[in-house]
Amino acid sequence: MSTVDAETSIKISEAIKAKGGDFLEAPVSGSKKPAEDGQLVILAAGDKAFYDEALPAFDVLGKKSFFLGEVGNGAKMKLVVNMVMGSMMNAFSEGLTLAERSGLNPGTLLDVLDLGAISNGMFKLKGPTMLKNSYPPAFPLKHQQKDMRLALALGDENAVPMPVAAAANEAFKKARSMGLGDLDFSAVHETLK
Repeated sequence: MSTVDAETSIKISEAIKAKGGDFLEAPVSGSKKPAEDGQLVILAAGDKAFYDEALPAFDVLGKKSFFLGEVGNGAKMKLVVNMVMGSMMNAFSEGLTLAERSGLNPGTLLDVLDLGAISNGMFKLKGPTMLKNSYPPAFPLKHQQKDMRLALALGDENAVPMPVAAAANEAFKKARSMGLGDLDFSAVHETLK
């Protein structure tokens, strides 16, 4: 259920199968609170029969499970999801900073965003704490940066240009160099101050 690259997941699967075991990768989308509430999204891949056996447990852990085919696909999906999330967090941080420095109330920006087409749970959850410069770790920034790095490598493997994700990764690296790695990934906001 860890977030790793596809090659690592495949190697683990091969080692377990060589010893006669079964393997199912199942990274999750969601952080501390969704885990506590059984609201994770399970991104499983491997043997379909083994997935079917594990589904009752996944139903306790999560609100939705996806079977994505062969081992490696769960890892890839998780990296894509986290790459989008990290890129969005950087754009959101820039928006909050731009609103404030332009003389606007960033709290009002949160309200406007929440009522528009780009309303989402991440902005609603993270925005108020970001305005208070509070970053209790639900998903540590150092792990977000690792996932950005792995997603960029996946992009390289597939010849997908990813300039937005690359810029977001640089912001997370800057935040880590500022000693913010153990804070929530939303602490990337501090790089703009």
